[in-house]
Amino acid sequence: MAAELFPAKKLVSSASSSSSSAASLQQQNLSNNNPAPGGCSWQGLYPTIRERNSVMFNNEMMADVHFVVGPPGGTQRVPGHKYVLAVGSSVFHAMFYGELAEDTEEIRIPDVEPPSFLAMLKYIYCDEIDLCADTVLATLYAAKKYIVPHLARACVNFLETSLSAKNACVLLSQSCLFEEPDLTQRCWEVIDAQAELALRSEGFCDIDAQTLESILRRETLNAKEMVVFEAALSWAEAECQRRDLPPSIDNKRLVLGKAIYLIRIPAMALEDFANGAAQSGVLTLNETNDIFLWFTASRKPELLFCTKPRKGLAPQRCHRFQSCAYRSNQWRYRGRCDSIQFAVDRRVFIAGFGLYGSSCGSAEYSAKMELKRQGVPMAQRLIKFFSDGSSSTFPVWFDYPVQIEPDTFYTASVVLDGNELSYFGQEGMTEVQSGKVTFQFQCSSDSTNGTGVQGGQIPELIFYA
Repeated sequence: MAAELFPAKKLVSSASSSSSSAASLQQQNLSNNNPAPGGCSWQGLYPTIRERNSVMFNNEMMADVHFVVGPPGGTQRVPGHKYVLAVGSSVFHAMFYGELAEDTEEIRIPDVEPPSFLAMLKYIYCDEIDLCADTVLATLYAAKKYIVPHLARACVNFLETSLSAKNACVLLSQSCLFEEPDLTQRCWEVIDAQAELALRSEGFCDIDAQTLESILRRETLNAKEMVVFEAALSWAEAECQRRDLPPSIDNKRLVLGKAIYLIRIPAMALEDFANGAAQSGVLTLNETNDIFLWFTASRKPELLFCTKPRKGLAPQRCHRFQSCAYRSNQWRYRGRCDSIQFAVDRRVFIAGFGLYGSSCGSAEYSAKMELKRQGVPMAQRLIKFFSDGSSSTFPVWFDYPVQIEPDTFYTASVVLDGNELSYFGQEGMTEVQSGKVTFQFQCSSDSTNGTGVQGGQIPELIFYA
């Protein structure tokens, strides 16, 4: 599942490139059944203690302890050196040199996967962090178990940079298990802003019941309640499979338990309720009747469901011009592109743009809006909007908010089609502070209609933070 939930990426960092080469050479010698490079004089090949320790990683030479790592049927025997391990981990120190130390040459570790245990040992021996998407969660578990805090922090940083709507729900569950509040907060930021994408992800169906309830209880989810309801049913079907139950309507209701009352069904649009939840079979006949009465009757029945819509997130706006103007023959649209590049200093989610409208009375425009990163489109939408002739900005929205990472320039573009001249911005700023987020702007080579930092279109970026 990790391979599906996380992008294909790998992190390798080392305090010394020579230590990495030492580890590589040691691995090569192991494969050739040599105890160490260079025979009995191998120590002279490496000038630093880090490099010499790297040679001993996963090496039988001078090993005074062995670990049988992994669950039954998938074990691997790993050699170790008590002194090196004790220097790298307080748990190993207590295990080998503490008051309750046991004099044993073989230690079984069934709850850690062999690749993750080796990744931890590689850090302890080589001062090298080698993480990949498939094993990072298991490596974090090992680092937490053996109290290797710097490796644990590197795992959390890896997960934060890999965080997206596809894996945010799974990582939320894991971050609570590992007691990583910063990662938990980052997960909530993604889930709140991109709630519909997160709820529809495959990873949502893999979360535990406690995490499900915390998400369903969330006041700031930016999602239609019908999407929340459908996601809960998908989770219930997966939970039936985990419990070896047929995925019947009754069993789905059974595994949901009281969590179903955290879905704000009375806050749905009446049409969504009538065509969806009311016909799902998950609700009892009395519940369905009472909710219909709540929608239509002046005297509303008492319900176990919360009737108030979720607050969601309030969109913020970054306005990059200090004034706007209009002139005859300017600003005109003939299918040319208005574009600007921007970067932020923290993760945000771009929900849409604010655009100028007609300066000659009310008018309708069609807009092809696009967001790109390094030339690769991330979101596109063709939309129409109506302007009332004022100098106000008019919002146009993407289908879903788009995750924007810090310290990388993105390109916001729009191609407008309309007969009327429009307002345009003036006195543009290269840097704008909007709440806790700093935006930087620079001109885009995609802009063929005159928009740039100093003036033009796309006066606002609409975002969640």
